Amino acid sequence: MYRDNTLIPTEAIRLAALGRLMEGAVDYSELANEVRHFVSSIIGPSLDMLTPSLELMRLEGLAERPTRLSLEQKKNIVITEEGRQIFRTLMTSNVRAPVNDVSKLVIALKMRFLYLLDKDDRAKQVAMLSCMYESELARLEQLKSLHIKGRFADWLVFEMAQLQARLVWFKEQNR
Repeated sequence: MYRDNTLIPTEAIRLAALGRLMEGAVDYSELANEVRHFVSSIIGPSLDMLTPSLELMRLEGLAERPTRLSLEQKKNIVITEEGRQIFRTLMTSNVRAPVNDVSKLVIALKMRFLYLLDKDDRAKQVAMLSCMYESELARLEQLKSLHIKGRFADWLVFEMAQLQARLVWFKEQNR
């Protein structure tokens, strides 16, 4: 994690895998495919993002193969208690602004797995994301106040409208 409690790219991948395991046991290859598909769908194909091995999670004790299952079920991988704790830590991390590819992935993962957090943590995450969008909007408003003109000014207005829509949507989620 960065000093500001935001996720580094490998932690975003870890969040994707642990979040999926929080939903239940899954075959290892299916887990790898789901993580790769989700990440690629959000930020496009990226070898940098998919380099960390899911096998490392097993070595670190965050996931394991069940021992008392049939041979077919032993292909599955399940989350451990330590994995659950790491999942919560990753899910309750901050999101770095301005929004870049990694931030976009982290926001998507938080929204994907938000329902797995308790009510208080869910509310804190939605409030944190709302604050992030407010600061992004303020940053662009300050930039626009420099009397920018032309296509760049049009683009800023477009970006600000998108941020405002996101901000409204996130604030509605805390009702």
